This record gives sequence, C-alpha cells and structure tokens, in this order.
Amino acid sequence: MNEMQITKIFAPAKVNLTLHVTGQRKDGYHLLDSLVVFADVGDRITVRPNDANRLEVIGPKAAGVPTDGSNLVCKAADLFGVPVHITLSKHLPAMAGIGGGSSDAAATVLALAELTGDARLPDVTTLGADVRVCLMRQASRMRGIGEDVSPIEAMPPLFAVLANTGVEVSTPSVFKALECKNNPPMPKKLPRWKTTAAFINWLATQRNDLEAPAIKGTPQIADTLEALNALPDVRLVRMSGSGATCFALFETREQAERAAAVLRDEQPNWWVEACQLS
Repeated sequence: MNEMQITKIFAPAKVNLTLHVTGQRKDGYHLLDSLVVFADVGDRITVRPNDANRLEVIGPKAAGVPTDGSNLVCKAADLFGVPVHITLSKHLPAMAGIGGGSSDAAATVLALAELTGDARLPDVTTLGADVRVCLMRQASRMRGIGEDVSPIEAMPPLFAVLANTGVEVSTPSVFKALECKNNPPMPKKLPRWKTTAAFINWLATQRNDLEAPAIKGTPQIADTLEALNALPDVRLVRMSGSGATCFALFETREQAERAAAVLRDEQPNWWVEACQLS
C-alpha cells in the first residue's frame, strides 16, 4: 500500500421511497420491504494510510458527530485491520432517516477496498441494516432485515426536495411506537415504469409504515410534510426511513430546484436540498 495514496469516496444520501414493515422476528429485528434510492447530495470520505486509526470530522454538519469507536465509520475501518486516517466531510444531518451513518460506513468500506487493493468486501451485516444497500449505491429493493438487496434497473429519472427541521429522531423509538408490525409488502413483482409521472403515481399507492409513529413522537415531521405539500409542482410527499427527513417528488430538476428555493426562503433554518434520485 502506497503511503502517499489517498482515496476519496462520495457517500450519497439514502432515501426510502417506500418502507413497508412486514413482520418482526423473535430476536426483535423488524422485517422490511423498501424501495431505496440514492441522492446526488451526501457526505464525503477521504482515507489515507496512517500509523493508527483516526477519524476526523469536518464540514457544515460536523457538530456532535462522534470521532471514537462508536462511529460506524470507525467500525467499518476495523473490518480491514489496516491503520488509516479517515476524514469525514459531513453534509447530511444526523439521525435523519437518510442513512448518513450507514452510507458513510459503506463509503469507508469501498475506500479501504480501493486503498488496500482487496476486492473482497467484508461482511457488513454487523454494521446495521442499511449498510448493505448503501454498498449498492443504486436503486434497490431491500427486504428482510436488510440482507436481501436486489438492484432495480431502468428506473425513470426522479427529482426531489429533501427537508429536515433539524430535530433528531431515534429509530428504535419509532419502531417501538409502531402499533402493527405485520403489514402488506410491496407487490411481488414491481412494475416497469415508463415515465417519471407513472413512477410517482405508483409510489403514491405505497407507504412508509413508520411515518405515523414518527409523527406521533416528533410533531415537527408533520410540519415538514405540510410545508412540502404546499410547494409548487409537487407530485408526492412522504417521510424517508424513520424520519425526520421528508421528501417531495417532482417530474423535472427545474421544478425541484425552484421549489427548494421557495422552501429555503420560508424556512431558512431548515436543511433543504434539491437533488436527483437514482
């Protein structure tokens, strides 16, 4: 391994377009059926050889992010057993339902695989349910406890505004508040969507089963959904993951960017990003 080698990997935001909770195992893990996509906004991971493992966090969302072994980035690095200096440039809000920590961990795995020349990726199941799908970095259907991931080909272009008020949401507390743990999955065979409009129309028939319990514990999510619903040209509004980030879908990039500008003017203290999902 070249001591001067530096590897940089983008860690995109993960968005759950759908999230159906279909059961719960005896060990407590919930079974999911989710359509997952990735945004062209996210964090950035830089890895370079070092005498010992070290994590440095910079960027506009660095405040409060741990730099010790509790961070998934450090746990991902430990899977390789190679001492490195990792710089995490944090742009996504934490505990926000858009897989920031999981995507950072997946990007770290990919960076270390490139840095070490080891193409055999380690088992990432111990890092959390979302890390495996984050390694895919493309539209996927995620089932089970996150171990069953299938890529989705030829998805129409999709444009969104992501919004977060800044409140953090505990995923375990949202799952705990979910009253029904056995809900219908998505159709066994997903349609072939020929247009963005057809795709959004189909998504409107699906669900995020965690939205209601998340709103119950965090009323600000309802405010976010209401604000997104009021934007011009919006086609569909929903919460991502376990919250608190919500998204509004549009048919064009221009519509999404105009809507994001409107929301930033109305809510200057919110995190608001226009993006393409794929």
